Amino acid sequence: MAASLAEGLAVTRALTTQAAAEGAALIVFPETWLPGYPAWLDVCRDVALWDHAPTKAVFAHYRAESVDVSGESGAALGQMSLDHQVTLVVGVSERVTAGPGAGTLYNSLLTYGPDGRLLNHHRKLMPTHTERMVWGQGDGDGLKVADTPVGRVGGLVCWEHWMPLARQALHTCGEDVHVAVWPTVLERHQLASRHYAFEGRCFVLAAGSLMRAGALPAELERDAERAGSADTLVLRGGSAIIGPDGNFIVAPVFDEPAILHASLDTAQLDAERMTLDVAGHYSRPDILSLHVTRGTR
Repeated sequence: MAASLAEGLAVTRALTTQAAAEGAALIVFPETWLPGYPAWLDVCRDVALWDHAPTKAVFAHYRAESVDVSGESGAALGQMSLDHQVTLVVGVSERVTAGPGAGTLYNSLLTYGPDGRLLNHHRKLMPTHTERMVWGQGDGDGLKVADTPVGRVGGLVCWEHWMPLARQALHTCGEDVHVAVWPTVLERHQLASRHYAFEGRCFVLAAGSLMRAGALPAELERDAERAGSADTLVLRGGSAIIGPDGNFIVAPVFDEPAILHASLDTAQLDAERMTLDVAGHYSRPDILSLHVTRGTR
């Protein structure tokens, strides 16, 4: 986790610059990359106690360092995509400062086009387990794809990949590339990401973070069994790139920082859809249908 949002934005800009210089046209960062995933929910003690002053202080700091999508931090992300003429997908903890939901944080996935415009703003539908102490429930507005120079790009956050109807909502949009963001892409998350690629007949970019126990908030007591020493990795990365047949194009990278690159052959999308198209010839809309409620933000 970055010490501050400003530091996190600086790191994001540096990595975006590096990836763009190496030829990337679509650049992806993990779940709540900014300001960092609150791993303290799972590896620190007493965080669920009522009116627990240390946890409240940590939450207040986390909220203050979260991204204001309509403010300066959101504009900074759009400027990065514009400066490098790339499609940029970033997981953020979103802080709402005005209007409906003001005061609430959301676990959000932002997609910016090469012109710097925000093309899609998806809020995680259901925060998972302990996450409900930090983030509110999202809505259906972001269950769509963005038309970009690299194809039709959609994305889901973490355990949304085990919500069958959320998956189908994006399958019906005709994704070419799916962004699967996680805190860390463990084996079960690799399975979900590969299943998504096979089911949706699309490329999947699975993105996970690295975090050492030493980056956890000093106000909270670490669980020795889960967090270990300050050098223990509580988030292990595991990012990977997966083809529409469900096989790895770039195998998972754990325990070390890395920028993963791949050239995606869009002809493979058509080839794989010959046998399976869950929103087309392999569907039965006369028997099964899905309605997505939008416009609730």
